[in-house]
Amino acid sequence: MAGPGFSQSLSQRQTQSLVLAPQLRHSLKILQVAALDLRTVIQEELQSNPTLEELPMEGVSLDRELSENSEEPTSNEDVSPANDELDFSKEFEILSKLDQDWKDHMSNAGGNTPRTSEDDEKRQHFLDSLVSETSLQEHLMSQAEMSDLDESTLEAMRFLVGSLDDRGFLTQTLSDIALQMALPLESVQNAHTLLQTFEPAGIGAKDLKECLLLQLANQGREESLAARIVRQHYELLVRRRIPDISRKTTAALEEVQVAIAEIGKLDPAPGRKFAEDSNRVVVPDVTIERDEDEWKITLNNDYIPRLRISNTYKEMIAKGSLNQQEREYIRERMRSGRFLMNSIEQRQQTIERIVREIIKVQEPFFEEGVAKLQPLTMTQIADTVGVHETTVSRAIANKYVRTPHGVFDLKFFFTPGYQADGGKSVSNTSVKEMINDIVAIEDKSRPYSDQDLVKKLQEKGLKIARRTVAKYREELGLLPSNLRREYA
Repeated sequence: MAGPGFSQSLSQRQTQSLVLAPQLRHSLKILQVAALDLRTVIQEELQSNPTLEELPMEGVSLDRELSENSEEPTSNEDVSPANDELDFSKEFEILSKLDQDWKDHMSNAGGNTPRTSEDDEKRQHFLDSLVSETSLQEHLMSQAEMSDLDESTLEAMRFLVGSLDDRGFLTQTLSDIALQMALPLESVQNAHTLLQTFEPAGIGAKDLKECLLLQLANQGREESLAARIVRQHYELLVRRRIPDISRKTTAALEEVQVAIAEIGKLDPAPGRKFAEDSNRVVVPDVTIERDEDEWKITLNNDYIPRLRISNTYKEMIAKGSLNQQEREYIRERMRSGRFLMNSIEQRQQTIERIVREIIKVQEPFFEEGVAKLQPLTMTQIADTVGVHETTVSRAIANKYVRTPHGVFDLKFFFTPGYQADGGKSVSNTSVKEMINDIVAIEDKSRPYSDQDLVKKLQEKGLKIARRTVAKYREELGLLPSNLRREYA
């Protein structure tokens, strides 16, 4: 009986792909990091590259070093008129090509459909997400991995963590999760019980009431008056019916007010603290100050080491005493060092160009303050500077600027806006400032509802949906009107 036949054949296929070389990836990283972190990146290169030397901080300027290092000595047997080995135009041409390819792709994909302010917000969120800190999910799973869980419970934990919303609340019932994952309900329940013991306290709750109770239990106060109020009289608490709570708990009014104040110190959205790093050491990368009739831009070079190529290694190549392998290694290290220095210079130039364009658009802010912030998107700056939006996003990531009105994240200046009556544009940040001002002067016994705030903004010529006003109010940390009411 004949066995199955096998055959082999060779075929050729031609494909095109764009691959970022390590040096180009390094250049993008240098553009992205803040000045304080850039020093760490450069120090790593100094440790791995013997041909690089660090000058004293008060030494020769970077521009001078770049010009001095542009000519590389060669031995008599290695003379090359063009000195291609130290020409970085090709690498930076590739970066420019990548930029242009992305711009062409996005313009073709976008079509001619007009974008709304909501589209701009989504786009801004996407660009802001290019650089992110440890997420809530990563934080929780790192705690789960340290627990002794069986495979079924660990799988349930992954799904539970993935089901949390940005507040850290569970968006599905445990029975629904068990059905969707085809897991035993017991495994899902065990995972959920463990999840609610993780940090931050209150995580994994199904609603705000359970979240508050979990935090009180974590503090060992599950039998306190505050816990009893949340557990048994939550509806009265939401409506701030203090006399009714006092009567039902048989506690004095003063005790109830103290308990409610304790509840007010709890975190209503424990997951949101992972949205951004609120404990970052802020070192401004740029300073903008008034110099007579113009705005002066000063880049922070305090944390950027002054570099140069070591003369010792230049002389070793010039003497011609090295073998081929040694000469190639030193040339490669010198080439890497020069590319690093060029990347740092390009980083500084890119940041300065972007900041200069920001000043042109946001000059009313620099003159008068936050209330005059103008709508601005990364697309506008990218088109003006001649780069792609992602390049702008990398350049402003983790960067801060010192202004006459304080220190701000560079992303602060990029915000969609609304068209007011008369054709004037108003930024989202300015709208939030208006809402904050309106609430600050309201009658505390009759606070404005979200719909009232909509009407107040309409009086200022701004037509904004109630749900948008509610979102901005929450972002400002303002409670709903029923919780802002104060009783005489």
